[in-house]
Amino acid sequence: MPYRWKGVCAPRRPGLVCRPHIFFAALAALAACLSVPAEARAGKKRRAPAGGRAAVVVDERLAAVRDAPDLSAALVRRLGRGRLVAVAGERRAADGVRFYRVVLTRRTGGWVQAEALVSASRAGDDERLLRLVRASAGFERVERARIFLDTFARSPHRAAVLLLLAEAAEEAAAKLTREARRRLDAREMEATGAPRRSFFLNFSGLDRFRRRGVAFTFDAATTRYDYDGAAWREILRRHPRSPEAARARARLGASAAAP
Repeated sequence: MPYRWKGVCAPRRPGLVCRPHIFFAALAALAACLSVPAEARAGKKRRAPAGGRAAVVVDERLAAVRDAPDLSAALVRRLGRGRLVAVAGERRAADGVRFYRVVLTRRTGGWVQAEALVSASRAGDDERLLRLVRASAGFERVERARIFLDTFARSPHRAAVLLLLAEAAEEAAAKLTREARRRLDAREMEATGAPRRSFFLNFSGLDRFRRRGVAFTFDAATTRYDYDGAAWREILRRHPRSPEAARARARLGASAAAP
């Protein structure tokens, strides 16, 4: 016969002790976890694994983890842009390509081409990433600029990267405006009874920028997004004497004067 408690039925098995309070406590804990927004669960600052100096992937095209320091070695896995690793060693292959031995977890690791990574503890990596940010466009520029700002807190190039980030965000605002206008159907929005602006502020195209700390304002009268100018304000606050400060001031002035 089945064993029942409080509406829950489970088969009786030899040696099995039924503890309803533990069962329901576990269910409550699971429900509490699932009720926390994903952003909150992911909001903790990420850390590189132990085992070496911290580094971050900035060029996912080169971020192939191999089982030996050689471009022809077997592929273990690929790493995405922004992935944190620990660099535990370095070796140059016979053809001159430099590899880092990286730790991914306590049990996994391998060899990655050095140019795929940057590290705050390695001289010159900030300049190398600055060149890559300048050569990038669109969201890739935004993401790599954000990696720079998170990684190189004391770099003399921060003002330049903040300006590049702001310019990319401005371009993104115009593109997002066109996409949202095209994809959001006026009749469907009206049929729901929800405020029209709420559809634009919930537009899925904004999500990946928000995850990188880039925000946009929305003008309901013109149905237009605008970059909120956070990077320009940071330039004026932290780098007021930099060459980029004049451009940041001008852009903030133009943004305030826009209809």
